[in-house]
Amino acid sequence: SCGINAEYGDKRWATRFLFDWVMSAITVVLGSQWGDEGKGKIVDLLAEKVNIVARCQGGNNAGHTVVVGDTHYDFHLLPSGIVYDNIECVIGNGVVVHIPSLFEEMDKNTAKGLTGIENRLLISDRAHIVTDAHQTVDGANEKASGSLGTTKKGIGPTYSSKMKRNNLRMVDLLGDEGALKAKLTKLLSEFAQAYPGESFDVETQWDRLRGYLERVRPMIKDSVLFMHQAIASGKNILVEGANATMLDIDFGTYPYVTSSNCTVGGVCTGLGIPPSKINEVIGVVKAYTTRVGAGTFPTELTDEIGKALGDIGHEYGVTTGRRRRCGWLDLMVLRYTHMINGFTKIAVTKLDILDTFEELKVCTGYRLNGVELSSFPADHGLLERIEPVYTVIEGWKSSTIDCRTYDSLPGQAKAYIRLIEEFLGVKVCWIGVGQSRDSIIVV
Repeated sequence: SCGINAEYGDKRWATRFLFDWVMSAITVVLGSQWGDEGKGKIVDLLAEKVNIVARCQGGNNAGHTVVVGDTHYDFHLLPSGIVYDNIECVIGNGVVVHIPSLFEEMDKNTAKGLTGIENRLLISDRAHIVTDAHQTVDGANEKASGSLGTTKKGIGPTYSSKMKRNNLRMVDLLGDEGALKAKLTKLLSEFAQAYPGESFDVETQWDRLRGYLERVRPMIKDSVLFMHQAIASGKNILVEGANATMLDIDFGTYPYVTSSNCTVGGVCTGLGIPPSKINEVIGVVKAYTTRVGAGTFPTELTDEIGKALGDIGHEYGVTTGRRRRCGWLDLMVLRYTHMINGFTKIAVTKLDILDTFEELKVCTGYRLNGVELSSFPADHGLLERIEPVYTVIEGWKSSTIDCRTYDSLPGQAKAYIRLIEEFLGVKVCWIGVGQSRDSIIVV
């Protein structure tokens, strides 16, 4: 029966029942490759119909670009939905926050015309703080490790401090300043012992942190309560994943990964959202593959084709400015990330970058020592030795930039999209063919 059973006779139970009928739509947007897929653009498109946009993991090691008219907005900590003045944005408990960088980003985008950012931004009181000391440690670790390709933003060391249970959280900024300074002093003392060659001046870092207290405190709230009240009231929520599945600390190409869970599980732990409340999981797929930093990349092209992809696609990192490594689309990677996230829809971006190529290759299998593999290996050493198995597609050799419907795409471009859909068993619902807001085809 769909009715309320009278035998319960309990108003609290009835209230819970009624909340289930207030349909709050929670949509998650995740990167399906190694990042830089264009998640910010998809979030910007979908944000028009939501009330809240939230970040759940990572820090300012992520970079999303949203183009509005002639203005490029670059976001690292701020959710991309901040460009809409009617949307509330949440930095969840799973995000690690370098406060000076956050305010630098806010001020930079305010100068470009965004208004009311501080009034529309909520920072979880459970989010962990990236101190300048964490960034110092990150640089020292990167030097000692022989380069894992981190951004040196202090993200990994902050998550390490979180796991060691000795870090500062946003909630600490709301309490007694003497207790806050004592926690900072203890943290820096431990760093000084572990890294005797580095400088960790307490007074310098304390003065810098204290200088932001008055400005940051009004934004610090109980995000778990906020999100659940939003769900109960039927608000539409969009969760913006940072980084991407192949950089996930558990499922990525370890150790060349980030330090958080960039998969759908990170949404639940990073925002306190029950998995049963998630309606859609959208996987964002760049029409080819890119990667920043070190680590295996089975379809990487180090020839003129790879260079052409990078040049035409302007493949430089938003956060670091580093040139991205480029290669063919890898459907083995996408099938693996779909296994983990359960994508309900796919968005393909930057299809237009392939417009001029005579032929295109798509990886549809892996071979190792002559034997085809059925899954994506965990062993990084094996990944370095696998041979991609390619399906070759004739290029369409015509511009897609002005296409605004699926039917207007060249036949071979549609064949390319169909190959992705058939291999994954997931519908492609959006196709990006340019930088502007209106250059996304809704299928």
